[in-house]
Amino acid sequence: MQVATFVADVTPPPGSPLCLGLVPPAVAVTDALTCRGVILLGSGPPLVLCALDWAGVAGEGHDAWRAVLAEAAGTTPDRVAVHALHQHDAPGSDPGAEAIMAAHGLPGRGHDTDFVDAALLRVRAAVRAALGHPAEVTHVGTGAARVHRVASTRRVLGADGTVAHVRYSSTAEPHVRAAPEGLIDPDAQVISLWNGEVLLAALTYYATHPQSHYSERLVTHDFVGMARDRVQAAHPRAVFVHFCGAAGNITAGKYNDGSPANRPVLAGRLADGLAAALEASAANRVPAADADLDWQTRSIALPLAPHLADGGALAAFEQRPDFTAARDLAWSRRCAAGSTIDVGCLRLGPARVLHLPGELFVEYQLFAKALRPDLFVALAAYGDYGPGYIGTTHSYSQGGYETGPPSRVAPTSEAIVIKAIGDLLDADPTEGEQPSAMAARAPRLESGGPCC
Repeated sequence: MQVATFVADVTPPPGSPLCLGLVPPAVAVTDALTCRGVILLGSGPPLVLCALDWAGVAGEGHDAWRAVLAEAAGTTPDRVAVHALHQHDAPGSDPGAEAIMAAHGLPGRGHDTDFVDAALLRVRAAVRAALGHPAEVTHVGTGAARVHRVASTRRVLGADGTVAHVRYSSTAEPHVRAAPEGLIDPDAQVISLWNGEVLLAALTYYATHPQSHYSERLVTHDFVGMARDRVQAAHPRAVFVHFCGAAGNITAGKYNDGSPANRPVLAGRLADGLAAALEASAANRVPAADADLDWQTRSIALPLAPHLADGGALAAFEQRPDFTAARDLAWSRRCAAGSTIDVGCLRLGPARVLHLPGELFVEYQLFAKALRPDLFVALAAYGDYGPGYIGTTHSYSQGGYETGPPSRVAPTSEAIVIKAIGDLLDADPTEGEQPSAMAARAPRLESGGPCC
């Protein structure tokens, strides 16, 4: 087994749209944004895994990134996984929506074509250059460690089981922050690749929205990027690639009042967890061999959300032609055309990593881990960003922000996603393990509690 690593600059210039038009355009750059990745060489054609400090890459954009990087690496698009970390003060890509906006004389509101194309070319060049310097992987390590006081549920449930409060990434109201932490995955996970005692690369995973204070028109990789860089600084010869887990309903809202001073605090807590997980992985290494590397995929078609069906997306765009409505329309057209999304599973020694689309709820991550407690199971979400939020079937009956218009898929998507997860992990779920069952058991406030 060999690995080649790459890092490319994907920082937008001032004036660029941020978060696919959901926040005002950039006026300055606080942090350089990167696309980081690994190329794994061994069994079969090369396998490319990468993550961008962007809000999301959707639809035709996701297809284009996989195709271009596949060509650069000498492999096929089904062996390329492209993910975003979902920082909000960062750009995104949805060329399908941009084409709709441009056709209506409204270009550049959520997608900067020239910048996105130039960034992709830089990443392609980085992939090609990396292939000239692969390193042998002698050992693979896996480790996990608790992250304290970062993640919390965004959906604070009342005594009746419906959403009483939405705890956004920045939550000013003390009584809302005081609500229980809720259902989260508290662990950071690390897969480390070694040549003898030399750390070559680390793939890291944690499930939370990565925002602290935001919508200030300052490009930033936020506290998750800060944490990643802090851990990497202790291992300058290695490349750290961080993936956001199933964080659709997870934020730092319980522990974040939105003050700028809190960003480094959150970064430090996450960095401590990542460093501990890396240390655990170093102590838990196994010899690597070509047979330990494998990649499996399944193609899924997610059903369109009811509010977008039967011409609903087009009618909404005609009534209010903004970039969000264009994204809804672009997604509905992809569904009508029969487009599918590839979901993948990496087997790397004792680890299995699921590569999945959209803003999945954390229940899917917990479900995957419960399916195979005999394995080290991690999850990278925010692949194809087209679907938006992917809740559990049960969650759509609970109300709340995420399962409203920001979700472009129907509640029946759960069965499709868990079937793919089960197939990729070679496991059959029981009813108690399924995401909706987990959602139904989520902690909630009793009447008269601190948040009600």
